[in-house]
Amino acid sequence: MLKRLLLASLAFVLPLTLSAQYSDQQDGGVPAYNKTPPAKGAKQPPILKPDALWGANGGPAQIKAYTLAARIPGVLHQLPCYCYCSRSMGHKSLRTCFEGTHGAQCDVCMNELFYAYGEKQKGKTVAQIRKGIMDGEWKNVTPEQAQALN
Repeated sequence: MLKRLLLASLAFVLPLTLSAQYSDQQDGGVPAYNKTPPAKGAKQPPILKPDALWGANGGPAQIKAYTLAARIPGVLHQLPCYCYCSRSMGHKSLRTCFEGTHGAQCDVCMNELFYAYGEKQKGKTVAQIRKGIMDGEWKNVTPEQAQALN
């Protein structure tokens, strides 16, 4: 009897536990991000250099995105990415998207980056930028606005 009860408990708890890591997509929750900037002196993987982009990953918009990402890595470290790469690729924040070529292949990542950079230029705090991203304001970034960023 105890064995059956244990097996039944396991059959219920195991799927529940395994599905918890995917709950951000199922409930519309916030993807992974860091609440604080990286610790001083903490070694972070570098943002991919724009000259490492080529082919479909190396268009003008991608090169601009990676150039801008390298200017605000600490901000990106504290922002979620709504392509949910935290779930599918293990990314820890929007910054992670630009450590490799994923950001160049994803319109969500690039629009969030352009939104974040533009808001940072306006003097917004990371918390304000994060709230804007969570509210979906990044979806309103136009190609013209992105192109105008310096």
